[in-house]
Amino acid sequence: MQEPPIDDEFRFLAGDAARVSRTAPLPEVRRVDAPVSQGRRISGLWFEPDRAPEPVLLHGAGLNAHGFDPTLLALGRPALALDLPGHGRSDWREDADYRPDLLAPDVALALDALAPGSTALVGHSLGGLTAILTASARADRTRALVLVDITPGVVPARDAGSVAEFITGQRSYADHEEIIDRAIAFGIGSSRESLARGIALNTRRRPDGRWEWTHHLAHLDGLPAGGPDPADAAAGAAVGTESPLAPLWRPLEALHNAGLPVALIRADAGMVDARLADEWRDRLPGSPVRTIAGPHNLHEAAPRELASVLGELIGSV
Repeated sequence: MQEPPIDDEFRFLAGDAARVSRTAPLPEVRRVDAPVSQGRRISGLWFEPDRAPEPVLLHGAGLNAHGFDPTLLALGRPALALDLPGHGRSDWREDADYRPDLLAPDVALALDALAPGSTALVGHSLGGLTAILTASARADRTRALVLVDITPGVVPARDAGSVAEFITGQRSYADHEEIIDRAIAFGIGSSRESLARGIALNTRRRPDGRWEWTHHLAHLDGLPAGGPDPADAAAGAAVGTESPLAPLWRPLEALHNAGLPVALIRADAGMVDARLADEWRDRLPGSPVRTIAGPHNLHEAAPRELASVLGELIGSV
């Protein structure tokens, strides 16, 4: 069988399907995009584009929509995975500001164009924070909200420091093997095969022959932080008493109190520890908390397990 060309972005799907033991034929996956603010466009991947997506998935900082490919092949439902602004094939912001309160309006506009009906929102890390505000803006069209290894209680400087250093601490690499070695050293993953796939879909070769990340964050000095009110975020960071993301508890609690099914999936070796999980239960009583063995990027390390839990959480709503 002839190997797919190196520039075919779907060349890993067959291997992804085998990895998650999918026996059904590969679904059609289509690259789609939609206009958002300031003349920019958001891009995404539509699994089974002849059917309305059931979940919409938002990835974390420095990642892209393809990271969810194995999980969605295991889930086996029509779905839409978006590239956040500044990531994947979505346009970069001129102001280079990727806080969730600025990302959410663009995501909502993209969903108005691509998925105007009712959907479940699933967000990992930065995508989870963005999903909170997107769900608030689309409360009448959101069936459920699932956050993956993130809560507004996370303190980025403490809980995500290694992720930030991995993304922004080195700007170029001699080859993909150097990137894989660095990812393993930072605890980003342990499977060289899985990491190689993700890196191939998230890097580009520079004119000088070295490799760099395609997302905008790798070209900046730091990752986005702070909730919808920068003043609140700065105050929280200054006194050191709460996460700068703490203002996001307000819209999340409002969604929960209004009856929206809200759930948390945490990685046992990720950013949401037992203390943060307990805070979630205290603030959102009765909302499910599920734990999966693996690192922060569960969709890459444990896609079958993540798909199983997602199917349970969004299957009845």
